[in-house]
Amino acid sequence: MNIHNASLTISAVAPAQYPKTSFPEIAFAGRSNVGKSSLINKLLNRKSLARTSSKPGKTATINFYNIDGCLHFVDLPGYGYAQVSKEEKKRWAAMIDTYLNSREQLRCTALLLDARRSPTDDDRTMLSWIRERQSFALIFVTKCDKIAKTKLSEHLDDIYYSLDLGDEDILIPVSGETGLGIDDAWEAIRELTGVQ
Repeated sequence: MNIHNASLTISAVAPAQYPKTSFPEIAFAGRSNVGKSSLINKLLNRKSLARTSSKPGKTATINFYNIDGCLHFVDLPGYGYAQVSKEEKKRWAAMIDTYLNSREQLRCTALLLDARRSPTDDDRTMLSWIRERQSFALIFVTKCDKIAKTKLSEHLDDIYYSLDLGDEDILIPVSGETGLGIDDAWEAIRELTGVQ
């Protein structure tokens, strides 16, 4: 997809700060350091619009990215980072829950999983939440460049079967480094949001 303008609209912590726009939103959810920011940068063909960090737990706000004035990417705080305090985890959980439960513009929540790791209980909890609110799961499997091509299908099968995915679910292997799956990801995003 040819992106002309992409910018960070706001980093929000409460509904009063959410953008007052009506265009559709797609949210990106996943464990800390799963590669949400890297994928967003690759999808938007930008090097550092979404801040990336080797240190997990860096995203502590809900970041809204405006794409060509017709779509928002919404980067949610990562979950499952052990070194964050219990109070901070509760605050992040409440922030995510409020957004996901109240935002009318939200068209789809994509779950991001690391290709190198089996899904965790936290991943399953997030997937259960997603299934309650949409009839399918959209899963981007990140960091596929870190696995030998001959082993990738084995890792994807592990994710598919351990999460009991079905025909209506969408599983797309991606890489923020090589661009693997980016066209497929955009095809899914356009179909789900109605943005061309």
